[in-house]
Amino acid sequence: MTTPATAWPLENAVFSAAMLAHRLPWADAPARALGLDSLTREGAARGVLAHLRRSRSGRPVRLRTPFGSFLVPLGPADTTGLLAAAAAADALAPAVRLDAAGRRHGLHPHVPLPPDAAPPVAAFAGALAEELRRVAGARRVDHALPWELWRPGLLRAARRVVAGAAAADDTLLSEVLLRTAAAAGSSAHDDRAAALRRRIAPYLADPEPGTVAAGLAAGAAAGPVVPAARTEGAAPAGEAGRAEALAHALAVVSEAAVTTALQALALTAAGVPEAAPGPAAAVALALRRFPPVEAAVHPVRTRFVWDGLAVAPDTEILAAPGWLGEDADPADTARPEAGSPFCGSPTGCTAGAFAARVAEETVAFFTDAAPPALISPALPPDRIPLTLAPHTLLLALPAPGSAPPAARAAGPSADAVLARADADRLDALARGLADCAAEPGWSGDETGEAFRMRLLDHARRCTRAAADVRAAARRLAD
Repeated sequence: MTTPATAWPLENAVFSAAMLAHRLPWADAPARALGLDSLTREGAARGVLAHLRRSRSGRPVRLRTPFGSFLVPLGPADTTGLLAAAAAADALAPAVRLDAAGRRHGLHPHVPLPPDAAPPVAAFAGALAEELRRVAGARRVDHALPWELWRPGLLRAARRVVAGAAAADDTLLSEVLLRTAAAAGSSAHDDRAAALRRRIAPYLADPEPGTVAAGLAAGAAAGPVVPAARTEGAAPAGEAGRAEALAHALAVVSEAAVTTALQALALTAAGVPEAAPGPAAAVALALRRFPPVEAAVHPVRTRFVWDGLAVAPDTEILAAPGWLGEDADPADTARPEAGSPFCGSPTGCTAGAFAARVAEETVAFFTDAAPPALISPALPPDRIPLTLAPHTLLLALPAPGSAPPAARAAGPSADAVLARADADRLDALARGLADCAAEPGWSGDETGEAFRMRLLDHARRCTRAAADVRAAARRLAD
């Protein structure tokens, strides 16, 4: 039996540089422009992992970084095996998510969902489509759906699919869920978890058919929800266990619907070849390239042994598929059998697999009539970015039977639709600035008058820009 090897100082420095590079989204631009892939963040991560695999025989290694000292598995199979052994030995404290700046965030604890609790697509497709039609009806005149409309609409859809129509309007349920996850590991977590169980209880007491809540209620007579590992935060058996399982399902389905589905639509709209086969391929690609849990830290609280390797208490295991390229073959679009990109569970997650199906149905709904049109940002199809924040995405999304001109075909007429909508927004902005300048509060002193003139100048520039854009739209339409 051995203990994990410790990396050399130079190896620590190179590994740390690869981690820190994720804080600089623009750092890759020169290397990518010159075709020097080995100098990109992906290239640096691949290089240091390849070196460590050679020098340490592929075994997990202790690395010291600016974010802490970690035991780092050097491949996806070792990550899954190491964490599964730790979970089986009840050796792990709750995991936390590590962001690109090194900050730690709570994760909603993984709770196993019985396989038959997740409804088939036919059972929830109608309810989901009804909610997505509501979202489509909120699009702007150019058929674009900004983040401010997409996120609440898809959170509502997630609540409907998981807990039923009665939960669709329960925005507080999603808020309590987010706050409970954020409090993981703190003294406030138990109180918030209790509040979450109380909020969920009515949906389990009278479940709507075709939902996860109904599946959990139907399975209650067959036995309690049995956690794979108590260290992953599973709730006790019985009613509380079902509430925890439903909360976890809602957490991962919300993430899939709000984030993963939108990223998959963006990759489809950008013409990325790997997303072309269809919604399942697009969602699988989004999960591989932009896993919701990019990096998770799993604290070890008691000693355990995996494959002849003894891991001591107070060790922190770093699983970072989004940072270190611990990914399956990019050509393989099948869902992984082990590991969950939604909650960091190393042993798979039935709720995560169901969440991926919800994302696939969402993508299918918005691509059924015509492909979406990506308005911003610009994504070259042959260069998938390392990060794709959903709140930065703006797409023109068709709905079945009502494909917008911008989505039917690229060309002058489609651009004219978008240009007219932009001109209308510029006019509205000009009116708002002028109304603000008309407020009497600016008249008190010289500084106030100067600000008023500046507001009016901005308003005039917006009006001129709107006129120019509208003229360009007429030319494009002709």
